[in-house]
Amino acid sequence: MNMKVEYTAPPPPMVVNCVAYHANGTRLPDITVDQISDALAAPDTFVWVGVQEPSTELLDKLQEEFCLHDLAVEDAHHAHQRPKIEVYGDSLFVVLHTAQFVSGNIKFGETHIFLGQRYLVTVRHGASLSYQPARSRCEKEPELLAMGPSYALYSVMDFIVDNFLPIVREFQSELTELEVDIFDSGYKRDTIKSLYDLKRELVNLRLAVAPMQDILNQLVRFHPVLIKEEVRPYFRDIFDHAVRVKESSDTMSEMLSAAMSVNLAMVTVGQGEVVKRLAGWAGLLGIPTLMASWYGMNFKHMPELPGALSYYIFSGVTVTVVAVVYVFLKRAKWL
Repeated sequence: MNMKVEYTAPPPPMVVNCVAYHANGTRLPDITVDQISDALAAPDTFVWVGVQEPSTELLDKLQEEFCLHDLAVEDAHHAHQRPKIEVYGDSLFVVLHTAQFVSGNIKFGETHIFLGQRYLVTVRHGASLSYQPARSRCEKEPELLAMGPSYALYSVMDFIVDNFLPIVREFQSELTELEVDIFDSGYKRDTIKSLYDLKRELVNLRLAVAPMQDILNQLVRFHPVLIKEEVRPYFRDIFDHAVRVKESSDTMSEMLSAAMSVNLAMVTVGQGEVVKRLAGWAGLLGIPTLMASWYGMNFKHMPELPGALSYYIFSGVTVTVVAVVYVFLKRAKWL
């Protein structure tokens, strides 16, 4: 008996990276989660940990190693948090929304960040690209990574905001394509649905980007112990990018509202044209109907009936009246 064995891909690792860095920005050998406290015992190192969809046991272990606040860890257990920044003693807890293309659709996720003087912990939930490119860029420039965990935080946030830009361009391209369907002569239900779906995704994007401006403002102006002065210009650069994304999303939101209104107006105008044509043809058909009903009455004394040419005269007058009314309605663009 042959048995079919189905291959199941192993789940992605929860601990994506756990690395210690020297104070000069050079990378030290990878460490395990249990070795974090040993790495922090050295005065000239800091630790950068990245985890994805962590279990309760893993978060509890990270809390033990980094002495994280209970409320922050409780929020990190749940993926449905609003973008925010919280201060817990000598550490910061930052929640950011992320976006990613998944099978041609835009999915949103969250990243929870713990920042301390000598550590950075990123916790990814849902749709989110790996922060390995941001880490690799930092490791190629150890003189910048020497600024510590605050520069690593900048790299992660800059990576998140930069990933919004292609999504905005995709929205703009989709809106351009929909504009062609909006001004098409026929009514398309799919066009309305596409406009609504695009509007909904755009609202989600705005909800992800708008709070980030307040978070970046705080990172630029406050928390001098955790955010070094030389790193603050980098956060201002992210702020400019976030403003550009928000302004683009606001503009597209207004254009989408206008597009939906124009589409509704076009449908109304099209229906009005149909009603006009129906009314025009009804008027033409009403002329012979009225004249025929007049002579169809059962009166004995109608002077026109005995004539030999009465039928032909009646038919000619009817055709003439219909032709005159047809020309009039045609010039008025009712037919």
